[in-house]
Order: sequence, then C-alpha cells, then structure tokens
Amino acid sequence: MRIVIAPDAFKGTVAADVASAALAEGWLRVRPGDDVVRLPLADGGEGTLDAVARAVPAAVRMPVPGAPGPDGRPVDSAWLRLPDGVGVVELAAVSGLPLMAAPDPLGAHTAGLGVVVGAALRAGVSALVIAVGGSASTDGGTGALAALGAHFRDLDGRELPYGGGALARLATIDATRLAAPPPGGVQILTDVTNPLLGPTGAAAVFGPQKGASAEDVAGLDAGLARLAALLAGDPAAPGAGAAGGTAYGFAAAWNASIVPGAVRVAELAGLPAALAGADLVITGEGCFDATSLHGKVVGTVLDLAHHGAGVPVALVAGSVAVPPPPGVVATTDLTRLAGSAAAARAEAAHWLDRAGAALAGRFDVDGAVRRR
Repeated sequence: MRIVIAPDAFKGTVAADVASAALAEGWLRVRPGDDVVRLPLADGGEGTLDAVARAVPAAVRMPVPGAPGPDGRPVDSAWLRLPDGVGVVELAAVSGLPLMAAPDPLGAHTAGLGVVVGAALRAGVSALVIAVGGSASTDGGTGALAALGAHFRDLDGRELPYGGGALARLATIDATRLAAPPPGGVQILTDVTNPLLGPTGAAAVFGPQKGASAEDVAGLDAGLARLAALLAGDPAAPGAGAAGGTAYGFAAAWNASIVPGAVRVAELAGLPAALAGADLVITGEGCFDATSLHGKVVGTVLDLAHHGAGVPVALVAGSVAVPPPPGVVATTDLTRLAGSAAAARAEAAHWLDRAGAALAGRFDVDGAVRRR
C-alpha cells in the first residue's frame, strides 16, 4: 500500500511533524513493506513554515534576527524562499500570542511581521504568501504596515504608538512611502471567515482570547472602524477580521487576496501530487468537531483525497466529538485509546504511534479495510 500521512498539529500536545512521524512509525511496525509518505500540514497558523519547508526540500529558510515581537521584545524569526521565488511568511513566528510575556490586548502589535515581510521584499521575492493565524494583537495590521513605511497619525499629526488601543485616535494615513507589494501579488492565509467589525468581527470574537475585557473589545472595535473609514477596503469581506484585522490591513493597503490557509498550504506542500496512486490518507488533529470540515486541515484533506482523488481517509484525533463524514473508512480516538484525555496528552507521540499501528492492523494485505 501507498500511505500518505497528512495531519495538522495536535494543538497543545505535538506539532504536525511529530504527529506524522509517530503515526508512520506505528504503521510501519505492523506493515513494514508499505510506502509511507509523511506530509505534515497546517492551516495558515503556527507550523505553516515548517510544513512547507519539510514538503519542499529546495526551500531556503532566511533568518531575520531581532525583529520586534508583539510586545516589543526582540524575536529571532525567519521566512521561507521557495524555488520559484515565492516568499512564505508566518505571522505566528514573530507576532504570535505565545510570544507575549503577558497579555496586552491594547498594546500588542504586528510590527515584527512587517520587518520580516520587508526582509523578503528586499531579497526580491516574486510573490508573498503570509500565514496570519495565531496573532497576539488587534491592530488591523497597522504595526506591520508602519514597519513597511506607512504612517498612522492623530489629529495633531503625531505618529500613533503601536497597538490596536491607539487606533480610536487615528486621523490620517500617509501611505506614500509604503513599500510596494511584490509583482506576483500577496496571498493572506487564514482559517476563519470573520469580517473586520461587529459582533462576529476581529475584536469581539478573538479579542477575549488575547486578554481583552468587554471594555477593551468595544474600544478595539471602534479603532478598527476608524481604520476602515480611512483605509480603502472591504471590512465585511470574509476573513477580513483574521489576525486582529491584519488580513484587512493587507487586503486594503496592498490589494492582497484572502484565501483559505489549509488549501493553500496543502498545495504548497504538494498534497495533490502525493495523492496520485495513494491507497489511503491518514489525517488528524486535536479535536474533530463540527468546525473541522470548514477551513481546517482535516476537512481540506478529506475534500482533496475523498472527493477530489477518490482516496479513502483514516482519521486520528485526540477526541472525536461528531461522527465523521463519508469517505472516512477508519477512525481512532486517542482519548479512548489511552483511557483518558490526560493520558493521551501526556504521551501524545506514544499514543499516535499506537494509533498508527492499530490502523495498519485494520487493513488486509491487499489494502481492504477490515470492518469492525
């Protein structure tokens, strides 16, 4: 059999690369003669750079030392140059929530993202792919755009400080010195479809996850509304609210397109080509629930494998909260396998290895699944 193992990260436990390795080891212990292809994926958030780098061996990681993190402390980051000249940047690696020393919903910013994007521009990339999941801030991408040459000023002409909390005082935007996007354009990768403003917008939905109080949320939403009033763009566009409005900022200032992250990462990683001749795809994530089929890695793999290539899918998840859809021929719930959620999380790689072995044992020599 030819097996493609293409999981997402099991958030809070193991990265996608570790998960794919453990699943492969377990499978090959039972079926050592099979051809197993590891293809860890991401949905545009944390791990996107690693997923693309592993799948594209000729990609070159370009370091960017000392970029400002979301709270101003320096962060050593990097971007990825693909063989065709496209640059891939991951917001989470330089402006992500885990990089904060303490929550600061009003002051956290994306300036570091702009520094990394600027480094890619100076290196002459033909196009840019910016994965924006995992942001620490709600600044509408103004920190990144300021680092790229834009100026955001108050009524007195003073430069606004970084952070979404200052945007309510925004009076003018000067983009005359804003760096130009690369000739091939810019794609913003996201796994959400939220608009910029309102009860389903960036501040209301994601602000509390970043430490925002109800009062903070109201102020951040007002600031984003002020930004939208001055910066050409569609605040109601699906995904505009991604990464605290960073997707909106780049769409408005650079005419960037907002695209489903999991689909684009799968394309960059070569999943469509890997499916050719495959007998089974194994995918997985921390929790398989009602959202898993909408913009997430598991749903994307299922669409490309089952619906697109006619390849059956096996699902492994920390927990399986809803019945899997047609096309999933085998399912493994790590919580049940380990006996408890705590045990599954404590030794995630071990139980993923066991899951790979258990799945391999369910297939006959000719690849037919044993129903039970």
